[in-house]
Amino acid sequence: MNCPFCGHSDSQVKDSRPTEDGAAIRRRRFCPKCSQRFSTVERVQLREIMVIKTDGRRTLFDRDKLSRSVRIALRKRPVDEERIERLVSEIVRKLESSGDAEVLSKVIGEMVMAALKAVDAVAYVRFASVYRNFTEARDFEAFLGGLSDPLGGPT
Repeated sequence: MNCPFCGHSDSQVKDSRPTEDGAAIRRRRFCPKCSQRFSTVERVQLREIMVIKTDGRRTLFDRDKLSRSVRIALRKRPVDEERIERLVSEIVRKLESSGDAEVLSKVIGEMVMAALKAVDAVAYVRFASVYRNFTEARDFEAFLGGLSDPLGGPT
């Protein structure tokens, strides 16, 4: 592993431990050249998945992009980091175990929406507003009108 500080190609692993959900290994590393410490995360990747975008382009699935999107939707919501990581890992596992080498971006978006709906209604609406490209207040009204008790309050 190259050192992210000086680029030296021979870093040393000082400590390894599984992450909270057991789906990855976190390694603490040390660079003998610049003496900096850094961490890496190692995950099992069953297969490479190609995402077919709505315009027909194909791109390699990016777990980090999925994680960023989920974190943005859940920003300032009462959901702990471990739960977020489990949610992302569950979606990735479903995609990898589906057996499909290619998946429509729409399928991933729907999986994220379903997962967020089960975790936090506000995050679900936030994600939907971007995913479904809401442009006006009436878009929110129409979306929320289709939900029964969207925010957990009385109907």
